[in-house]
Amino acid sequence: MSAFPSFEHHERSSELQTPISNKSPSAFSSTRPAPVKQLTIHTVAMKASLFFLAASTALAAPLESVPVVRSEVGAFPLAELEAYYNAAFSVKPEEADALHPAISKRQYNGDTFNQLTDGTPCRKVTLIWARGTTQSGNVGEAGSEGPTFFNALASRVGASNLAVQGVTYPANIFGFLAGGDAAGSTTMANLVARAVTQCPSTKIVLSGYSQGGQLVHNAAAKLTTAQTNRISAVLIFGDPFDGQPVGNVPASKVKIICHSGDNICDGGIIITADHRNYENDAPAAAAFVAGLVA
Repeated sequence: MSAFPSFEHHERSSELQTPISNKSPSAFSSTRPAPVKQLTIHTVAMKASLFFLAASTALAAPLESVPVVRSEVGAFPLAELEAYYNAAFSVKPEEADALHPAISKRQYNGDTFNQLTDGTPCRKVTLIWARGTTQSGNVGEAGSEGPTFFNALASRVGASNLAVQGVTYPANIFGFLAGGDAAGSTTMANLVARAVTQCPSTKIVLSGYSQGGQLVHNAAAKLTTAQTNRISAVLIFGDPFDGQPVGNVPASKVKIICHSGDNICDGGIIITADHRNYENDAPAAAAFVAGLVA
């Protein structure tokens, strides 16, 4: 028997999340655990060690070029995992400009936006976004999943009608392995609460990429019924919890976009090309959200 964890692909039940995945019904069983709130250091270290061995084996060539200091035997391989993720995300398969030149360079061309907390007047739509692991600022670098999606949505609802608020959190490997940074999940829930009270007529969108998707799930689970009722749409790219409900948000308001070759969506930690090109899905994501907030 192999010492490495299996990444065998299983058919995912379409009953787990009714609407919406760009992935064909695939790899999840109904016994998949709920979003993890807390894990012990020992548990996380074991998972990280096993998965890092599998990732190193599967992606030996890319990892050979990453200069890292190896941990001592039995130590938590955080340095190696950080180097692996930084290298995996350092170069995208395609540039966002080439994919969608009409939406890649518009209003949202930075990595930090705080239009809920910086004094920007309330707008028709408030999008609260959690970036992925290793991404910069609080929404990710210009041209990445977040800003590309924001611009696509702004082109549909009108830039003056959209406020984008990023979630400030560490976005590191440890948070991802723990099922989503706990403090970041609370921060996201608190931002929803603020939007509800500060802008009573705004339509709230919860959204994120990769570990940011974990935060969306975790934050939604913290919301009151009244706050949940204010959520107009949920959109997640590359969701590690694909197939699970998003709190008590109705499935009709939720769209999960997962590519068929995305190991993160299958519960793994290997970063494939299919996890790094979700900018390509920005127009479809924007169309879904715009249809719910118009």
